[in-house]
Amino acid sequence: MASYCMTVTRLRLVLGNGARRLHVSAAFNAKAKVAMSRFEPGSSINYEKQRENINIVRNRLNRPLTLSEKIVYGHLDDPVGQDIARGRTYLRLRPDRVAMQDATAQMAMLQFISSGLPTVAVPSTIHCDHLIEAQVGGPADLKRAKEINEEVYKFLATAGAKYGVGFWKPGSGIIHQIILENYAYPGVMLIGTDSHTPNGGGLGAVCIGVGGADAVDVMAGIPWELKCPNVIGVKLTGSLSGWTSPKDVILKVAGILTVKGGTGAIVEYHGSGVDSISCTGMATICNMGAEIGATTSVFPYNHRMSTYLKKTGRGDIASLADEYQDDLIPDAGCEYDQVIEINLDELKPHINGPFTPDLCHPVSEIGATAVKNGWPLEVKVGLIGSCTNSSYEDMGRAASLAKQALDHGLKCKAAFTITPGSEQIRATIERDGYAKILSDVGGLVLANACGPCIGQWDRKDVKKGDKNTIVTSYNRNFTSRNDANPATHAFVTSPEIVTAMAIAGTLDFNPETDYLTAANGEKFMLEPPTGDELPARDFDPGQDTYQHPPAVGTTVQVDVSPQSNRLQLLEPFDKWHGKDLENLRVLIKVKGKCTTDHISAAGPWLKFRGHLDNISNNMLIGAVNSENEAINKIKNQLTGDFGGVPDVARHYKANGVNWVVVGDENYGEGSSREHAALEPRHLGGRAIIVKSFARIHETNLKKQGMLPLTFAEARDYDKVRPDDKISITGLKTFAPGSALTAVIKHSDGSQDTITLNHTFNETQIEWFQAGSALNRMKELQ
Repeated sequence: MASYCMTVTRLRLVLGNGARRLHVSAAFNAKAKVAMSRFEPGSSINYEKQRENINIVRNRLNRPLTLSEKIVYGHLDDPVGQDIARGRTYLRLRPDRVAMQDATAQMAMLQFISSGLPTVAVPSTIHCDHLIEAQVGGPADLKRAKEINEEVYKFLATAGAKYGVGFWKPGSGIIHQIILENYAYPGVMLIGTDSHTPNGGGLGAVCIGVGGADAVDVMAGIPWELKCPNVIGVKLTGSLSGWTSPKDVILKVAGILTVKGGTGAIVEYHGSGVDSISCTGMATICNMGAEIGATTSVFPYNHRMSTYLKKTGRGDIASLADEYQDDLIPDAGCEYDQVIEINLDELKPHINGPFTPDLCHPVSEIGATAVKNGWPLEVKVGLIGSCTNSSYEDMGRAASLAKQALDHGLKCKAAFTITPGSEQIRATIERDGYAKILSDVGGLVLANACGPCIGQWDRKDVKKGDKNTIVTSYNRNFTSRNDANPATHAFVTSPEIVTAMAIAGTLDFNPETDYLTAANGEKFMLEPPTGDELPARDFDPGQDTYQHPPAVGTTVQVDVSPQSNRLQLLEPFDKWHGKDLENLRVLIKVKGKCTTDHISAAGPWLKFRGHLDNISNNMLIGAVNSENEAINKIKNQLTGDFGGVPDVARHYKANGVNWVVVGDENYGEGSSREHAALEPRHLGGRAIIVKSFARIHETNLKKQGMLPLTFAEARDYDKVRPDDKISITGLKTFAPGSALTAVIKHSDGSQDTITLNHTFNETQIEWFQAGSALNRMKELQ
């Protein structure tokens, strides 16, 4: 590679920079082949094809392109004929690879099995990170998880082997950290069945969270559809220093854009301030971009990414990226749909919450705000790690604070947990002494898994219903998310601030101004955190936790027992009957925030992610019923009795009654879990009618043959009553851009007629008519 790069450099000296436009590198194609990862030596990075597509589109549009556009348009199935209009048209794309975490992989692989295809068309991986519950500590929790989830792990391992999917065993780490360490690279387009897949944007990649049905499309070799995203530019100037961390950038952005401000857009960071942020710091920022509804987030390729690639054994990719750097940064003069400017010199530490990740406060003000609002000041637990903040740098900076506390004879006043992002991070922080320091200050090192971040936490220190405060370096803090306790006030911030507050034991501790009392009674202040971006020595890979798929998997047996309560083969959903949908009951009119956690809770329900009928017993049990302000208590309009949402839905289904859900703004924000779409479809739902949708959930509903519809007038939400019957008309002439009509029939004999909008394109209408995208795929085989 070195001699190849030297030759290209010499040619450029002769031919000038135009050599790049003449595709000099194509002349050395045999030498230029670089594997996408060390696990897939037969799959090469094709920057040349991306460059060809970029040039075609740039010439067609006759304008400079943003980095987001370069990567997205560089993966167009038809760059010549594709209609391209930001925010309007649907793009047909060819992503490079697929990644699935174990909770969503179950349904994705069950759907792939149903497709009848023999093997995946693109490199794909499964990552076991969601099913490990935090209880007593890493080794014991991992052992228990392997025993409890043996059936599911065996299914995923054998399904991966049979269909050509790489399998990362339990204990390997969190999907997004594994992707960053092994699979993400500048310019790659990756889709993942987890909403925080955008983490890979820290390496200059476009990584997008999707539902399992989208993953099946890509694994089947079908072009993947994405509404052409708008591009929000975040211009960074200045540099990070002191107590301010990369996490503070996205906490600030979340406060500006809110949980829906990024919907339909890619957030693209640029400006001179970018170079002051480490590669893993950029990943942190992109990861939490999911909380503003963004399609994904991305940073331009720079020397921080190159250094990280080299340190993770991918120097050949860094060298190739250097050759194509012009395609991995935005064009000069490109235009953004919106621009936010943040001066990192002026940015202060922030903390967001409780109950929503966009409620933004400077750390210096959170104490007074908490007192004003009656939020508990005592920090019960501080939790660092997770896919958002578990890098070597994060752990080192937290350890530097823990070391200062220990040097003054202090330990954490709050309980303190540490979640390494991967086996490589765990092994390296153990080798370099960080894990011991964090343990000595009172920390408990958990398994290399998601753990409390997704509700996999067997918490014992408070009772359900007890009002309390926890502080985390996670990305999401919806009601009940971490510990199933609706009274837990969860705040998200940087690992450094979490560590400082865990030491102090109180939410109103500001480490920039406040003193701690040492064991000898002396007052002292914590010095700002420090930590190496990357280990001085190479990373310690730890245990080998990867299973290669065999070259040929046809003889591998994949078994799903009919008696299993964890796994269930899928039955096709029924096709549309060709008529308007008449007299649909209102199952529930939801009030306020309704995330995918409200629609399909995680935590203890994760064990049923491979069994659609069993997991459907959690459908909408967290949503607030507008009729009585209650959770999981709705009126059965057939019997007059009140019952749980899934129970009433099952009763309606058993009696041949279809139904709709009515909801509020940004319905379905949060996780990518497609179970939030599968469950309503399975239990007899036909449409979800709301003020607005989150992107992933809207797509997931379409994939399963549901009708995600929005009120043309938001105030029409108020016209719907819990005992109404709704007819949706216009389906015989259902077409892109053509609204549908709803006739709302009230129990008093009156009725309202309202307009419902949709975002279906022609292909998506075919999904609805076939009963699901999977049904349509099989029709076309």
